[in-house]
Amino acid sequence: MSGHSKWATIKRKKGAADAKRSNMFAKLLRAVEVAAREGGPSVDGNMTLASAVEKARSFSVPIDNIERAIKRGTGELEGVTYETLTYEGYAPGGVAVLVDVLTDNRNRAAADVRRIFTKYGSNLAEPGAVSWMFTKRGIVLVPKASVSEDDLLALALQEGAEDLYDQEDLWQVTSTPRDVLRVRAAIEAGGVPMESAQITMEPSTTVELDRSGAGPVLKLLDALEELDDVQEVHSNFDLPDDVMAELAAG
Repeated sequence: MSGHSKWATIKRKKGAADAKRSNMFAKLLRAVEVAAREGGPSVDGNMTLASAVEKARSFSVPIDNIERAIKRGTGELEGVTYETLTYEGYAPGGVAVLVDVLTDNRNRAAADVRRIFTKYGSNLAEPGAVSWMFTKRGIVLVPKASVSEDDLLALALQEGAEDLYDQEDLWQVTSTPRDVLRVRAAIEAGGVPMESAQITMEPSTTVELDRSGAGPVLKLLDALEELDDVQEVHSNFDLPDDVMAELAAG
């Protein structure tokens, strides 16, 4: 798991606990709505929707809200038409950044993203300049305390899991995006609780940062994630475990 993935997991746990970000529910529901519009309302048959619903539920979004978002996406309820966009750029230290946006105003979204990159000493790049460094992956996180490595492998490998990694207090199971639903279902059927299951962008190479280098990068990423139109931010930075622990404690 890259440093950004670890940091995102830490922030997600904190967000689920204290609901600090007032716009989080709206963002999560927007992702559910768009996924339903593009791939249909079946969670079992639409892996993007399943990932969006799983993330929404991990933040304790009420199921009624999720169901209404699905209905807006399929046209059963009136909703706003959103456009999917991706911006690419470089953070301080040469860290690659992908910004996934869902917006009903392309000009506003572009201006907001550009403003944040400029404010934090970073640069937007042309399409394709950064995206080639990332691969779409299915990621399932399982608490170590809930299952042994061998038992988890027995459940997951038969349904398309590719690898299992030790991530401190979690097991990380990886798969192709198309297999993540099957892997998740197999783990659930085995009675094993999950931390999360989603489709994400995994970097092929990482940029190692020290404590001083991490500060400017994290400020940029946090500011991007605060934008209303931004759904996900991906990057390829990595941090030593002691620096990650220090930042998490803060």
